[in-house]
Amino acid sequence: MKKGVALALCAALTMSMLAGCGNDAKTAEGELPEAKTEAKEGEPGWKDDTDPITLDWYINYSWYTGMWDTGEFSQYMEEKTGVKVNFIVPSGSESEKLNTMIAGDTLPDIITLEAGDSAIAEMVQAGLLYPLNDLADKYDPYFYEVTSEQTMNWFAQEDGKTYGYPNASIAPEQYDEVQMAIYQTFNVKNDYYEAIGSPDMSTPEGFLDALAAAQEMYGDQIDGFIPIALHEFSDTGNYSLDSYLLDYLGVPKSIDGKLYDRREDEGYQEWLKTFRKANEMGLIAANVFTDARQQVEEEIAQKRIFALLYQNCDFMPEQQMLWDEDPATAYVAIQGPSSGNDPALEGPSISGWTVTCITKNCKDPERAIEFLSYLLSEEGSRDSYYGEVGVSCELDEDGTPHFTPEYEDLFFNDYDSFNERTGQDPLWMLRDPVLEKNWQAEQPDYLVQMYEWGLPYVVNGSQYSQIDPPSGTDEAEIKQDIDLLWGSTLPKLITASSEEEFDALLSDYFTQRDAKGWDKLLAYQQSKYEENCQKLGIEP
Repeated sequence: MKKGVALALCAALTMSMLAGCGNDAKTAEGELPEAKTEAKEGEPGWKDDTDPITLDWYINYSWYTGMWDTGEFSQYMEEKTGVKVNFIVPSGSESEKLNTMIAGDTLPDIITLEAGDSAIAEMVQAGLLYPLNDLADKYDPYFYEVTSEQTMNWFAQEDGKTYGYPNASIAPEQYDEVQMAIYQTFNVKNDYYEAIGSPDMSTPEGFLDALAAAQEMYGDQIDGFIPIALHEFSDTGNYSLDSYLLDYLGVPKSIDGKLYDRREDEGYQEWLKTFRKANEMGLIAANVFTDARQQVEEEIAQKRIFALLYQNCDFMPEQQMLWDEDPATAYVAIQGPSSGNDPALEGPSISGWTVTCITKNCKDPERAIEFLSYLLSEEGSRDSYYGEVGVSCELDEDGTPHFTPEYEDLFFNDYDSFNERTGQDPLWMLRDPVLEKNWQAEQPDYLVQMYEWGLPYVVNGSQYSQIDPPSGTDEAEIKQDIDLLWGSTLPKLITASSEEEFDALLSDYFTQRDAKGWDKLLAYQQSKYEENCQKLGIEP
């Protein structure tokens, strides 16, 4: 409770400053500093100034562990561009840290945060961020050579300017250029699965029977055996039982041009009842309700988990370990929960995952926009993913990079050591998934089956992205209240003692949801959804 009060006070202080003098103070600072070098059309600006400079870069994720000084790839990039990056990561609550920096006007040079984070609009309103268009126009027109006009327009704010550029962004038409693998798969440990007869787990009955059979066979043999593991429960829900399960069931997000509350879907509710029944049967371990990602990874490595409604990219090292020991003991993707529809696994959208912004506290906005242009370019993307040509990678005749045999062996057979040596994995903040997908070699053996299983079911959901209301609006408060209501309701549904109690809890959720202003929130989201469809040139 104390933490909640503190966060509320911090948010209130932030909003007070934003509504008050914050905007005037920032916009009164005058014009951008004069350019140190002459901007040349079509030429990378970073090449004109490679003097040493350190840029402080805040990543709004407490789990981020990027270290610039220890990776071969980052050190090569620093030697080439002169830019050293000092990563800053919150030690606790991301929102609390970000709000504190906003309120105190202590934002560092560059920040990366969730693409739909309402703090972006707040910082724009307060004049805390540079428009990337202005920086590119004055210092580095090359920025426009390495960015997408459609993406820039997609992220434009009300003033028509763009203040952040995404990673993992892919426009709908780009899905025709490259097959995008998806990381959401329903996975089972193959040797355990075959030992119980490789049953059909797509129906509620088959699902429960399989979990029960695994529990009966391995519950006494393996200390702390877990029939099924999920993402961690948060104060707003659980990815596994929310979007992942809904996508597996193919529950639509809209019907006849109108947004659809997927929680009202009968097939979805039936599967939530199936998980409730699994808990009643003792097939959901108590620690599933408290485990975070680190604990799940440890339990996979300890061979304690049978089934995973989880993203396979989060347990690659553990999957590789099992594969190296014996491929038959690794995880495989199978058809999990189904209501008769094909899965609709949402791949990257035009909104991507995160956006990166340059703040008005930036010590050298010219070098910052040039560095972003470098990272977004084919050369910078190659450097961050493959490292130095002639050392860690080689180029084919058409310029396509690939790892040298030494680094390829590490990448496929000892990924932890590869990442520790190169520092490649943390450098994802401005990566282009289409470019990298076209470069990538075949997936390692221990991932091929899981990736290929999901390929036929990947869909693009760009029209549904960024439809949530901005912070400080009535609709945003309504959404927050409903999200928190669902977060408190979901574990109660799974732990309900009977189906009757489940029905009563779910009915109460919908009653409270409506009372909190659901219709008003839905009307806002419907309007944004229709705007998105218009931007993308598609029918709602």
